[in-house]
Amino acid sequence: MNARSAKSSRGPFEAVLRDLGVSADVVRFATEIRTARQAADAVGCALGQIVKSLVFRGLTSETAVLVLTSGANRVDEGKLSAHAREAITKADAEYVRTKTGYAIGGVPPFGHVETLATFIDQDLMDFDVVWAAAGSPKAVFPLSTKLLCSLTGGEVIEVCER
Repeated sequence: MNARSAKSSRGPFEAVLRDLGVSADVVRFATEIRTARQAADAVGCALGQIVKSLVFRGLTSETAVLVLTSGANRVDEGKLSAHAREAITKADAEYVRTKTGYAIGGVPPFGHVETLATFIDQDLMDFDVVWAAAGSPKAVFPLSTKLLCSLTGGEVIEVCER
């Protein structure tokens, strides 16, 4: 699935990148990328270099919690609940769009309509460069893990199943 599309119109997330002064080449694809494996194959990187932006909801506070996890990992909800200091559940599509401004599958790691409590999978720190969704299931962009941490303000934690 290495079928990159020709130049197409820029999306709203590219305006976020520009406003933040981030120079990143957004790569667009002709079809939606549905899995971390598909994304890694499409850009030619390791599965672990793909950033999955997963939104959870605090069961008591209703607060949105964003987890940026390695494409090779699954989030341990018990560990996440401990860091979030409340029980959490995976958010549904409407909640994700309301809190982030993006649809599931295209949620970037920053640039959301609301400020989200953010946790970063420590396994992403094994890489200098990672790839994240760029506001659409058809677009990704590379960034350094240093920039990922800086722009999200996320706390690097162990949050995955072992």
